[in-house]
Amino acid sequence: MKQNSPQKTQNLIDEDRTVDLPIYSQIWHWLKHFPSGLAVGSKNPPHSSASAAAALISASFACFYMMVNQHLTVLFKSWDEFVWMLGSWIPGSHNANKLFGEIGPYSGKETLLLFGWLCSWFWLHNLWKRKNIHFSFMFFWMAFFLVAATLMNWHPLFPYMPLMPTK
Repeated sequence: MKQNSPQKTQNLIDEDRTVDLPIYSQIWHWLKHFPSGLAVGSKNPPHSSASAAAALISASFACFYMMVNQHLTVLFKSWDEFVWMLGSWIPGSHNANKLFGEIGPYSGKETLLLFGWLCSWFWLHNLWKRKNIHFSFMFFWMAFFLVAATLMNWHPLFPYMPLMPTK
């Protein structure tokens, strides 16, 4: 009996794949070869890395900005009430049902995070519109903001922060 070469067998599988193979095998075959299409690249690649840099740095800045607001809401009760009022548009911010609870002032902190993220993204994108941002610059500022936000959440550094939420 004559054996087919591996290349010929692969071609036979590729040609008849849609007809003979079940759907889960077709999906698996596509997934096995998925990254190969990415290696080809885009027909219109971006000319600068500014868009990616602005998006990534602004996301980490928003995390830092949220932690700054967390500290301000702990220190100033009036700011806490204002932030909660800003987040009133989020369902569950004010909930009278004790069973489900309420999000509380965190809804305002989420709102400010969203606002800080979008504004910083817009600002950085326009600032760096046609510049090529080096990866080390991007990585430094992303890491800086994320580490700073994490440290700001650490109780031993900020003893006035409550360990548990209080009302």
